[in-house]
Parts: sequence; C-alpha cells; structure tokens
Amino acid sequence: MNILIPGGTGLIGNAFIKALLAAGDEVWVLSRNPEKARTLVGVKVFRWDGKTPQGWENLIEQADAIVNLSGENLVADPWTADRKRLILTSRVDSGHAIVTAIKNNPHRLQVLMQASAVGYYGPGDDRILDEASPAGSDYLAQICTEWEASTQPVEVMGIRRVVIRTGLIETTAGGMLPRLLLPFRLFVGGPLGNARQWWSWIHLLDEVDAMIFLLKNPSAQGAYNLTAPEPVRMSEFGRTLGKVLQKPYWFPVPAFGLKLLLGEMSKIVLEGQRAVPRRLQDLGYHFHFTQLEPALKDLLGKSVESSGG
Repeated sequence: MNILIPGGTGLIGNAFIKALLAAGDEVWVLSRNPEKARTLVGVKVFRWDGKTPQGWENLIEQADAIVNLSGENLVADPWTADRKRLILTSRVDSGHAIVTAIKNNPHRLQVLMQASAVGYYGPGDDRILDEASPAGSDYLAQICTEWEASTQPVEVMGIRRVVIRTGLIETTAGGMLPRLLLPFRLFVGGPLGNARQWWSWIHLLDEVDAMIFLLKNPSAQGAYNLTAPEPVRMSEFGRTLGKVLQKPYWFPVPAFGLKLLLGEMSKIVLEGQRAVPRRLQDLGYHFHFTQLEPALKDLLGKSVESSGG
C-alpha cells in the first residue's frame, strides 16, 4: 500500500512506520518539522503547515491510505490557555486540511485512519468502557471528540474510516513509562494520588500491530479502543512495576503535589478510564500482551538483568 502519514514523527508514528516499511509498504510523511524525520530511512518526507493541503495534496491521487497522527504533544509543555488552544487546533486544523485535500482531488483512497485516545470517555469510575460508551465532557474528552470529528466528512465520500482510541502506551522509548522508572530506581516509587484510578495500557508492539490489522482489514470501520484487555488500577501498575524492577513501591505522591507540579496536566495520571478493546477483539485481533507483568518484563527485562536486579 501507499500510505500517507500526517504527523508521523512521534512515538507511535516512528514504530508504525518501521513496521510498514518492513512489510513492504510505501510511506510518505507530512511534517511541520521534516528534520525530525531524518532517522526514518526509506521514507519520503514532505513539509506542511498543519493547516492547509498546500504543497502535498497531489499525493492524495497516489495514496491508498491516510493515517492521521497529527497533533501537538500533550505533555511537552504546561497547559497554559494558549497551549491548550494549540493542542486542540493542531488536531482539528490538520483533520480539516486532510478532508479538503481529498475533496479537491481525484483519488483512489481506500481508508483513512484517525488517531484519538481513551480520554474520549472522560474521567471514569469503575465502569467498563467500550466503544459504545458515550463521550465525556472534560477538556481531554473535548479534544478527542473534535479530533475525531475533524475527518468524519470522508465517510460520506464512501471512504472507510477507522478511529483508534489509544490508551497509555508502554515503551521505554518515550511516553509515561520512562518517567516512572527513575523514582523506582531511586527507591522512591509509589502511589500517585489515591492510586485507585484506572490505567488502560497497551504495549507498543500491540499498538502498532493493531493499527496495521485495522488499516488492512476491509471489515474494520468506526471506533476501536487500542488498549490491552485487562486495564489495571494505578496501585497495581505501580506494584507490578516495582516487582519487575525488584524495587520497593512505597513512597506516595499526593494528588495536590502533582497538581502543584503539573497543573491541569496532572489529570493524565490522576484520572483514568477502564477501557476495553471489545470491537478489536471481536474483529479477531489477538494481543501479544494481555497482562501487565509480561508486558513490563518484555520491555524492562534486559535492563533489570544488566543492573544485577
């Protein structure tokens, strides 16, 4: 397949692109900062402004699929009012630009994959949330709702659209896990807030493989939760991480401390959702990692062995 990926230089994009290239697919990346894509060997990179189709819309005529991963990093900077606007507009504007490009050009596009997150459901309690669960009403839910809606018009053009609502990605290459490792290795790992919040996690390998599965499966359409089948509370995540690292889990970080340090961004770790991948499993995807401990051992086993336990 010829696959066009707006915003393909991030954590998910890098791993996804490597898997596509290994499968023999042709990959083109749209980036506001093409220099970030220099490490992606075998990929054609095109600069864009994230707002318009100018300079790249002719690629639509050659593309079989678009995978829209565009959007400012949620945790790169504090959530000031300006930053929050940029996080939202970077997602919505890019989606609108993609729709405009498709409308304006003859194309043979088969599928559009739209990124989103389980934050779509808002702060959850103990309810199990599948793809039929309603959207929340907080800031993160608003982002996800508008992000998803930005490319919805392609459906009336007869294009298959897949929305991926991703959970907390587990990888040592970035995201949340490396930030948790340091305090544990300094023997001060412990509960965050009341530690009862649900964390819907997924190993990066499953994230990538599920994306490819949905992209190339003509039966896949609509929203899919990309989370492991067994979400865990923060307390279980911490205890399991401590067990794998052979470090104690004891030093609590109160919610007010995280709020002082991170501001509104603390919602990402203090609030969560008990999301499950019901539609993904119903479609026939088989996870590499359904439970947290084997997933963390896969990611951290070598580093634990090299540190002597």
